[in-house]
Amino acid sequence: MKNIFDSSVYQARRAKLKEAISTGVAVFLGNQELPMNYTSNTFPFRQDSTFLYFFGHSIPHIAAIIDFEEGKEILFGDNFDIDDIIWMGSQPTIAQLAQEVGISESRPFNALNSYLKGRTIHYLYPYQAENQILLSDILELPLSQLRSLASPVLTKAIVQLRSVKEAQEIEQIENACEIGVKMHLAVMQSCKSGISEKYLAGLAEGISLSYGNGVSFPIILSQHGETLHNHKHDTILKSGNLLLMDAGAENLYHYASDYTRTIPVNGIFETRHRELYEIVLRANTEAIAASKPGILYRDVHLLAAEIIAEGLKALGLMKGNCKEAVAHGAHALFFPHGLGHQLGLDVHDMENLGENFVGYDETIQRSTQFGLSALRMARELKPGFVITVEPGIYFIPELIDIWRQEKKLEEFINYEKVEQYRDAGGIRIEDDILITENGCRLLGPSLPKTVSDITEIVNG
Repeated sequence: MKNIFDSSVYQARRAKLKEAISTGVAVFLGNQELPMNYTSNTFPFRQDSTFLYFFGHSIPHIAAIIDFEEGKEILFGDNFDIDDIIWMGSQPTIAQLAQEVGISESRPFNALNSYLKGRTIHYLYPYQAENQILLSDILELPLSQLRSLASPVLTKAIVQLRSVKEAQEIEQIENACEIGVKMHLAVMQSCKSGISEKYLAGLAEGISLSYGNGVSFPIILSQHGETLHNHKHDTILKSGNLLLMDAGAENLYHYASDYTRTIPVNGIFETRHRELYEIVLRANTEAIAASKPGILYRDVHLLAAEIIAEGLKALGLMKGNCKEAVAHGAHALFFPHGLGHQLGLDVHDMENLGENFVGYDETIQRSTQFGLSALRMARELKPGFVITVEPGIYFIPELIDIWRQEKKLEEFINYEKVEQYRDAGGIRIEDDILITENGCRLLGPSLPKTVSDITEIVNG
């Protein structure tokens, strides 16, 4: 089964890119297969997302160009030979692959070099080392110069196109969300003492493979939720602990979902965990409600930060004026990351193109303040944007120790009270939303997140 859109979708996308750029040739390299432990035993192949966006096909060692001056589009690749067919079955020709995405011309892969000679070249800096070497050879450029000569014109044009999701893309993200919800519900229903984190991570990943292409990123699942991206799954669940799972699926069309839920082992929230959880839940729901066209996502982030500061002040962990505390970055002791990011063909959509191109623009620059500097998405929201909303509260002992020793922002932080919570772990709640003409809406089926609903699912 080929999981590509109708050829008209790719033709329309390439036509829009041609409207944005008028000179030179854009070259797009598909990804290469990467050996796991010997040449013919490879890691699961994943095509470059920008290549998928414009040319659809998920096979290794192909490339394409858009010639803005001559109006040409060409797919470059080599036909499979009989040895390939013996092992893999019947395969389409490069010409057939080109026709499926609305391209009339195809050439052997080694013809790419000669076509590009003497032309003005636009390219995206490749993240695969193999493609860095390949591009260096094709362009006859030292590897050290590749990054600095990547095309900002092409990058900005692609970011503009990919940021606004088409109807068929939203449909596929919704499908990825459906799989993601299945993953989380299965873990919630199995969140019992004596179960290993490893088993639960495997359970979730198995579901993602059953319905799609697997996970959209390595699963974060841990009773140590204070470690933001904890990929260790090496402990046994214990009653009284919280389990944080940040996980999503990649569907058959390569679109991603990304959810986080924090759930009590055996369905029992300890008092302090419940109080902290309710603060994060309020930050999540109010940030979603505030997300709409024309709003800077940085301001939504700051709103969530103020809600967290107010909640922590009510518990005695913070003090003083909450707006001032957030302005000085005091909340970042507990909330040291950004509120969210774009979502699409990548879980951090277009991250390889550069966060400052994707999440920022000429009107808004990245802050240098601790915590706020980690905000991946700050720019003005527009209809068609798909973003995540993921506030959290974390007690990171090493960070607490550094700040307390430095007496950092002690006018806003009650370090004596914080010490009583240093083993409280971490809580994060994350949903995926679509910015609409007038506001936003949640994507995918409902995934429980209130205390009562989560307790019911776990105890089910």
